[in-house]
Amino acid sequence: MSTESLTKNTLNDRFILDCRGHPLDCRPGRPNGAHVMGILNVTPDSFSDGGRYLNPDRALHRAVTMIEEGAAIIDVGGASSRPRGRAYGQGALPLSPREEIDRVLPVIEAILHERPDAILSIDTYHPEVAGAALDAGAHIINDITGLRFAPEIADLAAAFGSPLIVMHSLGAPGDMPHTHAYDDVVADVTASLAAAIATAEAAGVRHVVVDPGFGFGKTSAENLRLVGHTDSLLPLGRPVLVGVSRKSTLGVVLGTPEVPASVDARSFGALGATAVAVMRGASLVRTHDVRGTVEMLLVMGATMQ
Repeated sequence: MSTESLTKNTLNDRFILDCRGHPLDCRPGRPNGAHVMGILNVTPDSFSDGGRYLNPDRALHRAVTMIEEGAAIIDVGGASSRPRGRAYGQGALPLSPREEIDRVLPVIEAILHERPDAILSIDTYHPEVAGAALDAGAHIINDITGLRFAPEIADLAAAFGSPLIVMHSLGAPGDMPHTHAYDDVVADVTASLAAAIATAEAAGVRHVVVDPGFGFGKTSAENLRLVGHTDSLLPLGRPVLVGVSRKSTLGVVLGTPEVPASVDARSFGALGATAVAVMRGASLVRTHDVRGTVEMLLVMGATMQ
């Protein structure tokens, strides 16, 4: 087999995700640049949209709207990861796996009943929640701790044949440190994600997606550097997901550290950061603002052919 064929087969094997029977092509250089993952927070205390979609009917309506706007994946989360600190106050309150399951299961079931073609990811780092969601028909696990808290989540992904998203973060969700002495934030995040990939593959996970964790345990300058160096993650040989939507770093850039732009005033800034990440190689983008992101990517694709 030629080197060219070997490279092509490796790309196909690692970048065309098998989402439990739903293929998702995440190879670099797609015409529209990236797939959009729509955020559906079934929580009372998420920093941006907490409380809006606790009701399963409202959550279903929002999910269907995002699918019709062009979202390829709906990311359902039942526990906020809002950090403690000046920007968001107390931070996310602890939640038991049982409470998290009670929030997300009715929503997952309702979406798949209404839209059986939908691809759903479950945003959790609790194995009990991930297992219940996969049993209910979810397709992807999105672990914001990168397997640090529960490596057995990789066993679940392997058993169900689901892709696994591993994100770089520090500390516990809701209590994340805001200062950390990175030697080099890009190199350190890349090394951490490489370790998470190794853990996942040792458990038998076929498809792993990496997320540098914009806003999780980094300063604003470090967050921006990661976006600008998204291509540094490509040698890991896995699809890259970037989520910058409405994050506090954008508020600092659009305002000041003392008076950041409000959450509702960050959408255009998020589109700019997302465009840079996609041009640097991200093939999945996670956002609250699906329509705007889809349209931006369509125009980017039309102008870059």
